[in-house]
Amino acid sequence: MNTSTDVPAELNFVKAGLLEPLPADFQLLIIGGGYSGKRLAAEVQRRGGKVLITKRQNQNADFQLLFNSETGELPPLEALAGTTHLLSTAPPELGGTDPCLRCLGPLLQELPLRWVGYLSSTGVYGDSQGRWVDEQTAPNEPLQARSAARLACERAWADQGLPLQIFRLPGIYGPGRNPLAALSRGLGRLVHKPGQVFGRIHVDDIVGALLHCIALAPAQRPALLNVIDNLPAPSSNTWSYAAHLLGCELPAFQSYASIEAELSPMAKSFWQENRRVSNQLLCVELAYQLRYPTYREGLRACFNEEGFLNPHQQD
Repeated sequence: MNTSTDVPAELNFVKAGLLEPLPADFQLLIIGGGYSGKRLAAEVQRRGGKVLITKRQNQNADFQLLFNSETGELPPLEALAGTTHLLSTAPPELGGTDPCLRCLGPLLQELPLRWVGYLSSTGVYGDSQGRWVDEQTAPNEPLQARSAARLACERAWADQGLPLQIFRLPGIYGPGRNPLAALSRGLGRLVHKPGQVFGRIHVDDIVGALLHCIALAPAQRPALLNVIDNLPAPSSNTWSYAAHLLGCELPAFQSYASIEAELSPMAKSFWQENRRVSNQLLCVELAYQLRYPTYREGLRACFNEEGFLNPHQQD
């Protein structure tokens, strides 16, 4: 995805009849114009809502605001006037503080906010040795440093007295962020660790879940929500299915034990935790229908959207 409006026609939740129209005075401020933020901004614009999105560098777009927590460049209050909804996608700072709250906390209190969302991580649950966890599960400490920082930011946001929802996300994939491109170039690693599974979510289901929650009455919005698909699975499964879609050979199989010593500490940390995260609150109690219930539907959509061609499907 190259711009905030570069979204395929099928990502139109209004035409699909899945969402109510946005309120006439709706104005969304997105802190952090990354992968998920851009995708959400595009759908809000498509539905006629006003959206402002912060960038670390000025790109001279009407809907973009300069915000750089490292240099102290902040958007003026008058530029944010009328903001009714806020989503922060900004990661924690190195010290574990939240850059949005540190720099914009007092300013946010001046806005007429009716909904605030914070994108966190399912990493805050820690390692459950493959067992299921849900929103009632306490973190299993000690946590990875990045997850401990996320949990600290969650708690900092909860202390602000804002109409807050925290969304815990697993690995995010979607167009331009999946195994297809690497496999099409003959790259990638097929690594398997017995019993290890990973959770994942397609970026369009992040967008859908956020808008679904925004459309709920305030009393119906849970303070904490897992946004994750139905099928925790080994990473080797996703690579295998991507190869099936492309009609290409898989990389050579490697056991995790055989490559562990060569991994960076960061890469190794992802394999040191194993958990299954429940989406029952989102999909059953709140009745959100996943567009991509498993990696199979999601990768197939990426395959079609990105224009890959399976040689076995050619005429």
